Amino acid sequence: MDDSDTTSGHVESPAGRPTGGVYDWYRRGLDLLGSGDVAAAAQILSHAHEAEPTSKSIREALARAQFNSRRYSDSAETFAALVEQDPSDDYAQFGLGLALSRLGDHHAAAPHLAMAAAMQPSARHYAQALRQVRATLQARGGPA
Repeated sequence: MDDSDTTSGHVESPAGRPTGGVYDWYRRGLDLLGSGDVAAAAQILSHAHEAEPTSKSIREALARAQFNSRRYSDSAETFAALVEQDPSDDYAQFGLGLALSRLGDHHAAAPHLAMAAAMQPSARHYAQALRQVRATLQARGGPA
């Protein structure tokens, strides 16, 4: 058996890390994310994040890959770190709110979605996600 994995669009070294450097991992992760291979994207972007834990762009790409591969808890955690790093990042607020709503925590999701919608009033998808969460809360008899 070979020590490399070429089925997911990247090659791993014998140590289990992708070949190339952090920027290569990031670019390959974005390419995989763009082509819909979200699980492979999350895997390679995790390696990039381990190597560069403070990189906002790597962390955002990782959060997107986690979300798109339905790893909502991981995505919420990664988006939360982005929000902590920069509370004025509307996309991070939106991603955190959306991940929390997918986890069923609509009460926690609503303020993040409201913040994102307030920061970018022209982003229709922000407002739509907020309306859906508020409607869910209202339907469950809670405050929207």
